[in-house]
Amino acid sequence: MKKYVKIFSALSDENRLRIYLLLLQGELCVCELINTLDMEQSRISHSLRILKEAKLINNQRRGKWMIYSINQNLKNNKIIQGLKKELKLSSQDLSNLEKCKKNIKKYQNVIETT
Repeated sequence: MKKYVKIFSALSDENRLRIYLLLLQGELCVCELINTLDMEQSRISHSLRILKEAKLINNQRRGKWMIYSINQNLKNNKIIQGLKKELKLSSQDLSNLEKCKKNIKKYQNVIETT
Protein backbone atom coordinates (compact mmCIF):
# COMPACT_ATOMS: atom_id res chain seq x y z
CA MET A 1 0.00 0.00 0.00
CA LYS A 2 2.91 2.39 0.74
CA LYS A 3 4.03 2.09 -2.89
CA TYR A 4 0.66 3.35 -4.14
CA VAL A 5 0.52 6.18 -1.61
CA LYS A 6 3.93 7.36 -2.92
CA ILE A 7 2.70 7.17 -6.52
CA PHE A 8 -0.51 9.09 -5.80
CA SER A 9 1.35 11.63 -3.69
CA ALA A 10 3.97 12.19 -6.39
CA LEU A 11 1.34 12.67 -9.08
CA SER A 12 -0.93 14.86 -6.95
CA ASP A 13 0.99 17.99 -7.96
CA GLU A 14 0.05 19.49 -11.33
CA ASN A 15 3.65 20.24 -12.31
CA ARG A 16 4.87 16.74 -11.44
CA LEU A 17 1.98 15.29 -13.39
CA ARG A 18 2.86 17.47 -16.39
CA ILE A 19 6.48 16.33 -16.16
CA TYR A 20 5.39 12.70 -16.01
CA LEU A 21 3.10 13.12 -19.00
CA LEU A 22 5.96 14.73 -20.93
CA LEU A 23 8.23 11.82 -20.06
CA LEU A 24 5.59 9.45 -21.41
CA GLN A 25 6.38 11.09 -24.78
CA GLY A 26 10.04 10.06 -24.48
CA GLU A 27 13.32 10.73 -22.70
CA LEU A 28 14.07 14.31 -21.73
CA CYS A 29 16.83 16.22 -19.99
CA VAL A 30 16.25 18.97 -17.44
CA CYS A 31 16.93 21.72 -19.98
CA GLU A 32 14.18 20.36 -22.24
CA LEU A 33 11.75 20.30 -19.33
CA ILE A 34 12.71 23.86 -18.34
CA ASN A 35 12.10 25.14 -21.88
CA THR A 36 8.91 23.15 -22.38
CA LEU A 37 7.29 24.02 -19.04
CA ASP A 38 8.82 27.52 -18.66
CA MET A 39 9.75 26.75 -15.05
CA GLU A 40 12.85 27.31 -12.94
CA GLN A 41 15.49 24.58 -12.84
CA SER A 42 15.14 24.20 -9.06
CA ARG A 43 11.39 23.47 -9.31
CA ILE A 44 11.95 20.96 -12.11
CA SER A 45 14.75 19.21 -10.20
CA HIS A 46 12.67 19.05 -7.02
CA SER A 47 9.74 17.54 -8.92
CA LEU A 48 12.03 15.03 -10.65
CA ARG A 49 13.42 13.97 -7.27
CA ILE A 50 9.93 13.28 -5.93
CA LEU A 51 8.95 11.33 -9.06
CA LYS A 52 12.16 9.33 -8.78
CA GLU A 53 11.60 8.58 -5.08
CA ALA A 54 8.16 7.23 -6.03
CA LYS A 55 9.94 5.03 -8.60
CA LEU A 56 7.89 6.55 -11.40
CA ILE A 57 10.94 7.67 -13.37
CA ASN A 58 14.56 6.69 -13.94
CA ASN A 59 17.58 8.78 -14.76
CA GLN A 60 20.72 7.97 -16.70
CA ARG A 61 23.88 10.00 -17.15
CA ARG A 62 25.00 10.54 -20.75
CA GLY A 63 28.18 12.52 -20.71
CA LYS A 64 27.39 15.74 -18.88
CA TRP A 65 23.64 15.31 -19.29
CA MET A 66 21.18 13.60 -16.97
CA ILE A 67 18.41 12.02 -19.04
CA TYR A 68 15.05 11.17 -17.46
CA SER A 69 12.58 8.53 -18.62
CA ILE A 70 9.58 6.70 -17.24
CA ASN A 71 10.18 3.54 -15.25
CA GLN A 72 9.46 0.75 -17.74
CA ASN A 73 8.77 -1.65 -14.86
CA LEU A 74 5.53 0.26 -14.25
CA LYS A 75 4.46 0.11 -17.89
CA ASN A 76 1.72 -2.43 -17.14
CA ASN A 77 0.64 -0.86 -13.83
CA LYS A 78 -3.10 -0.17 -13.94
CA ILE A 79 -2.65 3.32 -12.45
CA ILE A 80 -0.15 4.25 -15.15
CA GLN A 81 -2.33 2.69 -17.85
CA GLY A 82 -5.27 4.78 -16.59
CA LEU A 83 -3.15 7.95 -16.70
CA LYS A 84 -2.07 7.29 -20.26
CA LYS A 85 -5.65 6.64 -21.30
CA GLU A 86 -7.38 9.50 -19.46
CA LEU A 87 -4.88 12.35 -19.25
CA LYS A 88 -3.40 14.27 -22.14
CA LEU A 89 -0.81 17.01 -22.25
CA SER A 90 -2.10 20.49 -22.94
CA SER A 91 -1.71 21.74 -26.48
CA GLN A 92 0.65 24.42 -25.12
CA ASP A 93 2.94 21.83 -23.50
CA LEU A 94 2.97 19.75 -26.70
CA SER A 95 3.73 22.81 -28.81
CA ASN A 96 6.54 23.89 -26.46
CA LEU A 97 8.00 20.38 -26.52
CA GLU A 98 8.01 20.34 -30.33
CA LYS A 99 9.73 23.75 -30.47
CA CYS A 100 12.30 22.62 -27.93
CA LYS A 101 13.08 19.42 -29.86
CA LYS A 102 13.44 21.39 -33.13
CA ASN A 103 15.82 23.87 -31.48
CA ILE A 104 17.94 21.04 -30.09
CA LYS A 105 18.16 19.41 -33.54
CA LYS A 106 19.25 22.73 -35.06
CA TYR A 107 21.89 23.12 -32.36
CA GLN A 108 23.17 19.57 -32.90
CA ASN A 109 23.39 20.15 -36.65
CA VAL A 110 25.42 23.33 -36.09
CA ILE A 111 27.83 21.46 -33.81
CA GLU A 112 28.21 18.59 -36.29
CA THR A 113 29.03 20.93 -39.18
CA THR A 114 31.67 22.92 -37.30
